Amino acid sequence: MRYVHFLLKTVFSVYGLLLFIGIMLVLFPLVVLVSFLGKVKGGNIIYKICQLWADLIFVLWCIRHQNYYEVPHNRNKQYVFVFNHISYMDIPVLMKTIRGQHFRILGKAEMAKIPVFGFFYKNAVVMVNRSSMQEKARSLAQLKNVIRKNISVVIAPEGTFNMTQHPLKLFYDGAFRVAIETQTPIKPILFLDTYDRMSYKSLLSLTPGKSRAIYLQEISVEGLTIKDVRNLKEKVYQLMEEKLIYYKASWIK
Repeated sequence: MRYVHFLLKTVFSVYGLLLFIGIMLVLFPLVVLVSFLGKVKGGNIIYKICQLWADLIFVLWCIRHQNYYEVPHNRNKQYVFVFNHISYMDIPVLMKTIRGQHFRILGKAEMAKIPVFGFFYKNAVVMVNRSSMQEKARSLAQLKNVIRKNISVVIAPEGTFNMTQHPLKLFYDGAFRVAIETQTPIKPILFLDTYDRMSYKSLLSLTPGKSRAIYLQEISVEGLTIKDVRNLKEKVYQLMEEKLIYYKASWIK
């Protein structure tokens, strides 16, 4: 029975990846045209295209997504959104989660090397190259510039996949420095099911089912200075850790 389950999951994953690539190829010419409108206007439209892509692909993947709000969410405000990073599914889920406001995602620069997908990627994200302090500083400067243009930013403070059985990995400082230096509140979001829908261990682990995103309370940074980065980081970490445990995230042992 275990082998039958493995075979079915593999077949479904191949089906899912082919759909993902196929829809991307169909949308590629439109993204190329829109990219000529510039980083702001063109980027905003590319995100709308990616949200349409996510809407369609989730139906075809038989994934039911739902947003939940512990407190009312103000879509008219700018935020530094932070989320727990544990799956290849996190970015598609982000496209289903953040709606009704403009945003940009901080992503790894090496992803831009992937054919076709890389074109979407480099025209839609703020890329970070962690090879040097100079490159990381430039990425943070770009994020602050995005916020000045009335666009929210989205950062995974863990940096890479959480491959532990703990709720979270340790956080980097970047998201919290940007929030303080631009005086932009932090809005934590939890992804409870992305690990179950597709594990970080394999692209051939796609499964249908539920997808839940939990909006937590915003964390004000009003009046904080760069000296408060550590305390702010710990505060957000503790809140997200506590809530992941409360909601019984499946990877926690």
